[in-house]
Amino acid sequence: MSKGSVFNIQRFSLQDGPGLRSTVFMKGCPLSCLWCHNPESQAPEAAIVRMENRCMACGHCGEEELAGRGRVPGDADLEACPTGALQRVGEELEPAALVQRLLRDRVFFDQSGGGVTFSGGEPLLQAPFLTETLGRLRAEDVHTALDTCGFSPWEALREAAGLTSLVLYDLKLMDDARHRAATGQSNRIILDNLKALSGLHRNIWVRVPIIPGINDDETNLEATARFLAPLAGIRQVDLLPYHRTGEAKFARMGRTYALPGLQPPTTQRLEALAAIFRARGLTTTLGGHP
Repeated sequence: MSKGSVFNIQRFSLQDGPGLRSTVFMKGCPLSCLWCHNPESQAPEAAIVRMENRCMACGHCGEEELAGRGRVPGDADLEACPTGALQRVGEELEPAALVQRLLRDRVFFDQSGGGVTFSGGEPLLQAPFLTETLGRLRAEDVHTALDTCGFSPWEALREAAGLTSLVLYDLKLMDDARHRAATGQSNRIILDNLKALSGLHRNIWVRVPIIPGINDDETNLEATARFLAPLAGIRQVDLLPYHRTGEAKFARMGRTYALPGLQPPTTQRLEALAAIFRARGLTTTLGGHP
């Protein structure tokens, strides 16, 4: 039985598919988006991180020794920390244990038409664990959703998508050079995978984060709409406004945020951008809500 690394299970979520959902955030991501709002997910392995805003430099964890010798914090340091500045990010779980935990909220799933969404990070980096867990949830007749950036071997995406009721597919930039600059990777695999997936899966919601100054220009969004319009499996497009959660997380982790002070787009701007997609016949929401 495979094990997976999970860094958060967010219960009663309304943002990651229909109804009340439990969103399982998994560790590891192949992208390094400038606006990342879950920087704690980027590394694939579980780790102990230092929240700089909580650290009072008390010396209990041997901070000077850690810095001088390049040693990363360990369990003893975690236990010694009096302020909670050191925190473990990532919990190793077996599929059966995770499913058992998730089924505690089954009554809420059933009453609301909700279920479980796998997000991250990128869930497909842990494909064996993901597919086994999805299979167990399907056997329990639980609605499942996969939230993916699409940067994955096609075989892993196809297998996981075949076990899900809904695919939430992130699409950021159409120009390959701009995509590399903003995320650290080419978008060719992402676009090819979405084309192939749309021929197999009939319930795909494309999610486009709207990041001012990065991808919110009409040229990019018109190209995105043109690409999506002929794809059969696309049920809706969700324009997700940039939010500043990631900025605070980077600061807490002692890391530099690439877009300090960036402001979210206005509702009026989002409506104007949504019109680009609606003009192509694409059902389009703001923030995932009709």
